[in-house]
Amino acid sequence: MKAIQKYTEQELVALLKQRDANAFSYLYDNYAAALNSIVRSFIPDEQLANSVLQDSFVKIWNQASTFDSIRGRLFTWMSSIVRNTAIDTLRSKDWKNSRQNVELTDRNNDIVADNILNIDAIGLRKVVNSLRDEYKTVVEMCYFDGFTQNDIAETTGIPLGTVKTRLRKALIELRSRISNT
Repeated sequence: MKAIQKYTEQELVALLKQRDANAFSYLYDNYAAALNSIVRSFIPDEQLANSVLQDSFVKIWNQASTFDSIRGRLFTWMSSIVRNTAIDTLRSKDWKNSRQNVELTDRNNDIVADNILNIDAIGLRKVVNSLRDEYKTVVEMCYFDGFTQNDIAETTGIPLGTVKTRLRKALIELRSRISNT
């Protein structure tokens, strides 16, 4: 019987950067379920969600050398990749074309129900609402409404650098508030 391998985050990152297949297998086994829940918060269709998750892991594998532990934790970095892949999928022409045949009310009900259950059930909306208005706006647009940082800058008229700074400061403040609860 094979012993179960465990890695610290630093060991795992180093092995992934060396393209170690066992480390990648460990990564998948230990993070797929959590990352899948992120995908499913955007994409309720199980088959498409599985495809997005697979695409995300391919990106993680291919971009492992770009991970910088100074900028954040491995899970946070992977979550960003998964989230962006899911959003890219929803913005793709194939997705939009496939959804044209779905009744508008059904689609809106699905989106509203998924967002209410996933965001409000964990109390995230309440924590975000406690932020300063300029932070709350960019966080809601980026993470709840799916806007890119460029979209936020264009929509609000705020310079892109300011949007990025506000998002970063808001996430630091959110992390502090959540870890103190």
